[in-house]
Amino acid sequence: MSSEDLKLKRCHENVYDKMQLDYHDKYWGTPSKNARRLFEFLSLSGMQAGLNWWMVWKKRESFKLAFDDFEISKVANYSEHKILELIHNKSLIRNRTKINSIVNNAQRILLIEDEYVGFDEYLWSFVDNVPKVNSWNQNDIVPAVLEPAEEISQDMKLRGFKFCGPTIIYAYIQSVGLVNDHRIGCFKQGKLDFDLSR
Repeated sequence: MSSEDLKLKRCHENVYDKMQLDYHDKYWGTPSKNARRLFEFLSLSGMQAGLNWWMVWKKRESFKLAFDDFEISKVANYSEHKILELIHNKSLIRNRTKINSIVNNAQRILLIEDEYVGFDEYLWSFVDNVPKVNSWNQNDIVPAVLEPAEEISQDMKLRGFKFCGPTIIYAYIQSVGLVNDHRIGCFKQGKLDFDLSR
């Protein structure tokens, strides 16, 4: 980490290790329209249910490797044999229900892509294609759920998605930048450009 990086103001000073710093600076709140990233982060958010986010994030590379870099069409067509292979993969969180939900959600995304140009268009339509920027002070407690999470969650449930309750969805839309909850004073608070990379 460079001395310039250390000078940047962040949401919570002095509470980051290298992994958390990387996540905060490169991912959290950065708007993405990349279908694979949107699917990947939805999958990891579902995996987090009942667990600590950092436990899941530490395994990100293992998940990407095991789930074919979250290529939606591939994951949607996983066989029972492949699912069993994932359940027995010691580098993952081996929860059958959560693993099944990732495959199911890939299938739901393919159905959405029949209706919309892509999953990104569907998701971003809930915020009229513009990230919702909140203005939280350093000591504010950010609610676990704010709109548009309830609306997205309800619609996803109707479409057959799993692990898409409003709390999970709010954390998810924070992570992919539909909502920017960086604190006032943080270098990432305010308008951010879309990350067009993977």
